Amino acid sequence: MNGRQGRSLPDSSITLNTVIVGDARKRLAEIPEASVDSVVTSPPYFQLRDYGTKNQMGLEPDVSAWVNELRLVMGGLSRVLKPTGSVWLNLGDSFSRHPHFGAPSKSLLLGPERLALALIEDGWTIRNKVIWAKTRSMPSSVRDRLSCTWEVIYFLTRSHHYYFDLDAIRIPHLTSLKHPAKALKPYPPLSASPPNWAGPLAGNNVGLAKLKAQGLSGHPLGKNPGDVWTMASANFRGEHFATFPPRLVEQPLLATCPEKVCVGCGGPWQRNQAKTVGQLTVPGDLRPSCKCRKGWRPGVVLDPFFGAGTVGLVAEAHRRDWLGIELNPRFAKLAMERITKASTEKQAKKEAS
Repeated sequence: MNGRQGRSLPDSSITLNTVIVGDARKRLAEIPEASVDSVVTSPPYFQLRDYGTKNQMGLEPDVSAWVNELRLVMGGLSRVLKPTGSVWLNLGDSFSRHPHFGAPSKSLLLGPERLALALIEDGWTIRNKVIWAKTRSMPSSVRDRLSCTWEVIYFLTRSHHYYFDLDAIRIPHLTSLKHPAKALKPYPPLSASPPNWAGPLAGNNVGLAKLKAQGLSGHPLGKNPGDVWTMASANFRGEHFATFPPRLVEQPLLATCPEKVCVGCGGPWQRNQAKTVGQLTVPGDLRPSCKCRKGWRPGVVLDPFFGAGTVGLVAEAHRRDWLGIELNPRFAKLAMERITKASTEKQAKKEAS
């Protein structure tokens, strides 16, 4: 047992920081409406894994059926997600071996793309398509195509306005400016008409131009990490054989699972603007976004396909509450043992220091 167990979801008997054993398509119905701040998950990929459980997702007869099952899960997530919440969905593709799978033999099935289009029809907004570029990809003996070295992570929301803490995940700039760019004018000016070449969806560089005019290469806390994340695959050597690395969970968690939410209304605390401490620029303090004045508790992240428990492991490390759903009881036990062991070792190191 770790020190974060024992708390429950507000107005619910569901215990936080534990794993619910069962099918996500059914067990999501037990979670209260609008009670989860963020979802980070990696559903079973189509026809790539057999987890040894009846009626498991991922072994549908064709890719369209796989898409439909995931749409059911996403519908359940839409219900339990707060209006300020979001979903990070890690997906991989597979190659067809027969037309009955949904594409000609040897063709990519384009499962992630099919699901993305279906989710847009279901009312989801896809804010990003993140590419996980693997530095140590799975070796392949294939000779008539390129090796697969990346997976996709969709960042989805239900509302136009949602919680997102970019300052928590900024990364260092590669270059810096020593002198203000006095001759540089914001382009195009906010009040000016767009240039003739600009299409209706074209953006502008007003914000960046203002920073450069001040002698800054970008935001003082660092740059936006962008939508290509380069990192190795997971090195977990437990019984579960399809895990994603902790670093892949960390950025979504820090950006979209609030460190603090109001005990009264559940609204996320917002971060003030960056501040200067000595010669350093640091993230601003957190402040309530409501007037309840009823204190705070950690935000809640949910993984409906918990597997080896990486989402819970990262949530524990960053003092967020978490909840997992796992179909296989053996994997659920494995995940809890892994998280408890990590928490115990962390506490032991803290006491030793």
